[in-house]
Amino acid sequence: MAREPGTSVRLKLTLSYVGFLMVAGVLLLAVVWVFLLRYVPESVTISIDRPGPGQFVPNRSDLERAFVPRATWALAALLVFGLVGGWLLAGRMLAPLDRITAATRVAATGSLSHRIGLPGNQDEFRELADAFDGMLARLEAHVAEQQRFAANASHELRTPLATTQALLDVARDDPDRDTGELLERLTAVNARAIDLTEALLLLSRADRRSFARERVDLSLLAEQAAETLLPLAERRGTTLEAVGDVTPVVGSEPLLQQLTTNLVHNAIVHNLPGGGTVRVATTTRPGWAVLTVENTGEALAPDLVPTLTEPFRRGTGRVRPPVAGEHAGVGLGLAIVDSITRAHDGALDLAPRPGGGLRVTVRLPAAPHPAPPPP
Repeated sequence: MAREPGTSVRLKLTLSYVGFLMVAGVLLLAVVWVFLLRYVPESVTISIDRPGPGQFVPNRSDLERAFVPRATWALAALLVFGLVGGWLLAGRMLAPLDRITAATRVAATGSLSHRIGLPGNQDEFRELADAFDGMLARLEAHVAEQQRFAANASHELRTPLATTQALLDVARDDPDRDTGELLERLTAVNARAIDLTEALLLLSRADRRSFARERVDLSLLAEQAAETLLPLAERRGTTLEAVGDVTPVVGSEPLLQQLTTNLVHNAIVHNLPGGGTVRVATTTRPGWAVLTVENTGEALAPDLVPTLTEPFRRGTGRVRPPVAGEHAGVGLGLAIVDSITRAHDGALDLAPRPGGGLRVTVRLPAAPHPAPPPP
């Protein structure tokens, strides 16, 4: 935003110092006048009974003629001293702000790797510099994550489009090819592209926190997700169990339903071949509503688990081949869960189970108790 030139902060501080110094000087002279000069009489009576030379005793007018010019020179000296000293002192005090401003301008050019690194003891400027460095670090990580996400999303979206183009080219070059098989493959590829697009839109919506909040029972959402995905669990031979207490939270019901569904779906799909179990539980803790989804499966490396929430990250060896009527996931399930959890000011924890499989714990702020109705 364009602004008209104004007085610098350094000059304002200098003038403030000078003004304070001049006021203090005037007050000091006023104290001298009030408590000293007013007790000096205007006229002095000298006795001449005693022999000897005459004595000079100054009266109030004499002291004023001697005091006022020197007081004026003293105030002028204070003014010069205040201007010079205040200008130097203000410059020294504002020097850290110049470094912060320079770093801000560097960041405005797109270079987020620069840090202020302001030395010295803790004060307001150091707190501001440290906060700015922390903001730059988060922005740099966020931009890197968004760039990586955009590259992965472009690659994932390009795959079904390229597959569709290849199928159409084959059909054009071979008119006698079975159209039923072609349509079936095109339908599967198109369904995956639609799922990926919807997942990307949902992830963007959660990141922007553009949703209305209402009181939601997390235990009901867990039961609904279990009922919806029970046929999938039966087809895969997986035992699905949902238990828990009433766990009210405040948030978006559609997003929290998607969170719960994604967790249960992942637990079913990434399970032991030919069987396995999935347990969904909800409980309340002081100030928190907790959703836990754990499943059996292959043992997971501890260094692999923290990366499972990254977009398009699929754990090696965790995904079972899809059964008839299913298609592979798009690699955004846990990324969406993590984004929805952060959008609701919650925390997501992933931990490998000792016997194999994964335990996912979502902690969301519990809803406050409703106010009692008026009598």
